[in-house]
Amino acid sequence: MSIPALLPNQKRIVIVGAGFAGLALAKKLNLKKFQVVLIDRHNYHTFQPLFYQVATAGLEPSAISFPLRKIFQSKRNFHIRIAEVERVETEKKILYTNIGEITYDELVIATGAYTNYFGNKNLEENAYSMKSIPEALEIRNTILRNLEKALITSDENEKKACMNIVIAGAGPTGVELAGTLADMKHSILPKDYPELDFSVMNIHVVEGSPRVLNSMQEESGKRAHRYLEKLGVLVRTASYVKDYDGQNVTLQSGETIPSRCVIWAAGVKASVFNGLPESAIAKNGRIKVDPHCKVETLDHVYAIGDVAVMATDKYPNGHPMVAPVGMQQADTLSDNFNAEGTGKALKTFSYFDKGSMATVGKNLAVVEIGKLKFGGLFAWLTWMFVHLMSIVGVKNRLFVLINWVWSYVTNNPSLRLIIEAGKKK
Repeated sequence: MSIPALLPNQKRIVIVGAGFAGLALAKKLNLKKFQVVLIDRHNYHTFQPLFYQVATAGLEPSAISFPLRKIFQSKRNFHIRIAEVERVETEKKILYTNIGEITYDELVIATGAYTNYFGNKNLEENAYSMKSIPEALEIRNTILRNLEKALITSDENEKKACMNIVIAGAGPTGVELAGTLADMKHSILPKDYPELDFSVMNIHVVEGSPRVLNSMQEESGKRAHRYLEKLGVLVRTASYVKDYDGQNVTLQSGETIPSRCVIWAAGVKASVFNGLPESAIAKNGRIKVDPHCKVETLDHVYAIGDVAVMATDKYPNGHPMVAPVGMQQADTLSDNFNAEGTGKALKTFSYFDKGSMATVGKNLAVVEIGKLKFGGLFAWLTWMFVHLMSIVGVKNRLFVLINWVWSYVTNNPSLRLIIEAGKKK
């Protein structure tokens, strides 16, 4: 891999992953002291919390994506490479990728997480995940294709199966997706498909734990459950999707649900490449790090964000896999890198929980900020403001805001497009 030579007294920091953690770190490093190389499989950063809005035709992909080269186009000593990392050789400080080798002085792993099907091959082959823009678009395509199929079939059972949607997992992603789909069912889709009877369409949410939003406090979970039921979503807790053959969903109880669209939001697994010692990998697959975000048993290798697990008294199994954790770890690590050689003591990471929130449809959301818990319209507006201000780029924020306002006023967004890659003739 061709990278410009280092300047005198300069070190090379290689960051793998341009998610929330990797991007936050890259922005804060002192480029007079360091040459920074950012590696990602895509040439853009995506705002993952809004994937579900792409999947439900509320936003276009470009509204929540931002080109990496545009973010750093004015930065010197900063280099971006689009590549897949294959393995690392920590003793030699060499990273092997599909476009060549790169040496490093300091390596930061911020590769995030991917969908975990817990070894169920049928689910992996037939269910849809939502961890990338292409996956979100495929969900949108599938929902719309199924509705088109429902229009032309004379088999009532097949029609119902095409209209049913099953969401496995009732964390924030599952709840937000279910609420938005319910809104579409009531106020948007009947306009497009007046020939269909949407009373036969069911949106199912299946959750293995005793309640929805298990990562939030019980009061918020109960409130979100009420909101979902108010929207007509069928919620099953203390149950889980056992199997899916592409035609029927089988639950733990043996009950089956006919559906041509199952969305898996029930688990993630850390994305780790080869070359790290087994002693550095925790039982949950995440990379073990110390309070300075350094990988245990290794020198010059760090991990931040969802891929990292830092055991503390408050979080014995590691911090929650949410964006603020990774961004705050990036702050700690950048401060330590930038202070190198100044004699300042290394900072240790301490997570400051700013709160949690989830939207459950139009005018409905739940928010927790410290001891303050609230729901309804004000919570929904709070959710909108926080997410809007977290998006990279003023132009992107403007596009998202315009889409949200238009959808709110008209109940008729215009992005219900089936877009598929064309084949060469």
